[in-house]
Amino acid sequence: MADQQEPTVLIDDPAPAVRRLTLNRPKKRNALSHRLRGELFAALRAADADPDVRVVIIRGGGPCFSAGYDLAQDPSEPLPWGITRADGGWARHVLQGWFEMMDLATPIIAQVHGFCLAGGTELATACDLVYVAEDAQIGYPPVRSMSSPDMAWHAWLLGMRRAMEAMLTGDSMSGVEAVASGFANRAFPADRLDDEVLAIAGRVAKVSPDLQALNKRVVHRAMEAMGMRDGMRATADINALGFHQRSSKEYHQNFREGVTKALDVRDKQFGDYRTADKAD
Repeated sequence: MADQQEPTVLIDDPAPAVRRLTLNRPKKRNALSHRLRGELFAALRAADADPDVRVVIIRGGGPCFSAGYDLAQDPSEPLPWGITRADGGWARHVLQGWFEMMDLATPIIAQVHGFCLAGGTELATACDLVYVAEDAQIGYPPVRSMSSPDMAWHAWLLGMRRAMEAMLTGDSMSGVEAVASGFANRAFPADRLDDEVLAIAGRVAKVSPDLQALNKRVVHRAMEAMGMRDGMRATADINALGFHQRSSKEYHQNFREGVTKALDVRDKQFGDYRTADKAD
């Protein structure tokens, strides 16, 4: 279990030319703290600069991939990079990181199991390939009480109707549903996920890195030509408006009285996420 002395990201090379990064805050459901994000991006940059690495896998240690940003963030941890004090700075700040991942030359694979929520879905979206456990739970519940997403990937990956349903309910998708909707590439039984992802990473690593960098860029440049980055930046500004709404202010007041209680109040009426067994 990770603590202040242990790294929040574990690094290993499980196969030739494959670098694997494991989020190491299992007690906190791999919540994306400032420290974790700083260590993750340092590891990604190092892998991208390493000529012996041809593909990177990001996975979560413990019961899930990531339950999102750390809502009980230690204020002593420095931000991984600068942030403007202007309204909406947080969303623009995190987008900077996700766009950096897209701009790296090395292909990145997200290996998703258990909860993949809010900021966790943003991390997976920033990867180039996404493979999921069939029983994973993938969703953006903060739209129910806080604001619209920092990174509004929904319309780009799910299409208009499914994106609208996800935004208006905050409901989750299973891994199987995530593949059908376009969020993920393939779903596997949870006990086979490690092996299947390593097999796919091995195939990706067979292509020379100079060509792979161009192959990755082709897809991202095509998405940019269709307006993906401009669209995500525009919707990040809408995220900032959400925090000025009455409902969001009331939620944050409850939040200050206890993170777990506020999340339970948010989700219990829907009977999902952590409250699935507590619903009336």
